[in-house]
Amino acid sequence: MTAIGGGMLDAERIRKDFPIFERTPHGKRLVYLDSANTSQKPRQVIDAVTDFYERHNANLYRAVYELAEEATARFEEARARLARFIGAPDPSCLVFNRGTTESVNLVAHGYGRKFLREGDEILLSDLEHHSNVVPWQFCAQATGAKLRFISLDEEGRLDLANLDGLITERTKVVAVTGQSNVIGTMPPIRRLADAAHAVGAVIVVDGAQLVPHNRVDVVELDIDFLTISGHKMLGPTASGGLYGKREVLDRMDPFLGGGEMIMEVHRDHSTFKDPPHRFEAGTMNIAQEIGLVAAIDYLEDIGMDSVRAHEKDLTRYAIDRLLDVGATVFGSHDAESRGGAVSFWFRDIHPHDMAQVLDQEGVCVRPGHHCAQILMRCLGVPATTRASFYVYNTQEDVDALIEALGKVEAFFGSR
Repeated sequence: MTAIGGGMLDAERIRKDFPIFERTPHGKRLVYLDSANTSQKPRQVIDAVTDFYERHNANLYRAVYELAEEATARFEEARARLARFIGAPDPSCLVFNRGTTESVNLVAHGYGRKFLREGDEILLSDLEHHSNVVPWQFCAQATGAKLRFISLDEEGRLDLANLDGLITERTKVVAVTGQSNVIGTMPPIRRLADAAHAVGAVIVVDGAQLVPHNRVDVVELDIDFLTISGHKMLGPTASGGLYGKREVLDRMDPFLGGGEMIMEVHRDHSTFKDPPHRFEAGTMNIAQEIGLVAAIDYLEDIGMDSVRAHEKDLTRYAIDRLLDVGATVFGSHDAESRGGAVSFWFRDIHPHDMAQVLDQEGVCVRPGHHCAQILMRCLGVPATTRASFYVYNTQEDVDALIEALGKVEAFFGSR
């Protein structure tokens, strides 16, 4: 239980809303420490998806009967709800899709391939998830643009000492994470946005970790694009989308072609709808986006400031306890300046081996490179063990992890 001003975030009570915590893997209390990968879903979200399929299921826009009109209305209400959640000025700035990976590909294809030329530069960072690297590699190969990377300091923060040398007249796109999925680093987004705009570049923010754990306002940040992965913020898989400034979306080419995104189709050409529908070809993830509304309602009932404060407390506690047992914790140890993805190395035991033993204790962590192999090379390790926290985690979960690490050490020490 965490005090937040005059209110309380009661994680033990919150856990009761999540049916999965009734599971007892290997006869143990479920300790789920992999929310950076995907979050668990409260009953309210599960019920919202079920209700749609049981009572409102129909395709969008394409019919005038009552079910279709209900489905369309609820889908567009979901768009408006998600837009408000991130401070977007207009629902038409919000494109629905499967989340961050599809969103970055959309921008790299619809904006990057249209406007970038040979000699232009795309600036990334060494923190990036592969979903914010590989699409830009494709874009660079197709256009002749070059990729550059912002390096990191010893605490895993972006080294911006030479920002003027990084963002220049050649820079056309700055694409950075809002919060690292590996070491929790939170780059100074507004500073990067201002620098990008000063040279006429656009900024793309990977919000997969940022949006679920923080209050976000795209107008305050002045960002051109923000990706949103609903499954990491208590919502269904394949929910979420892309925020884009409307004037930028208006200039972009479609990413996928097909039904519903067109105005007219002729034998030799087609014309397309205005955003956001220009970027929503075919049957959309209707139930998933409607379910995401229930997740947003759930988070806002808690309060995003409370979510952030709770995770800072857990992150601080976890780092301290991991250091006490001799683990190497990567990234900054200051919980005020980082998110709740805590990656560590323990006793020279490979993370995959460690995770298997932890599983026997009911503790779910993520071993591996976390789709961030560039960052792994910067850290000098092949992989890490990652524990990541959310609203349903408690200090008891951290204690269970530490106790299980003792069993890991005993198991491998006896071999």
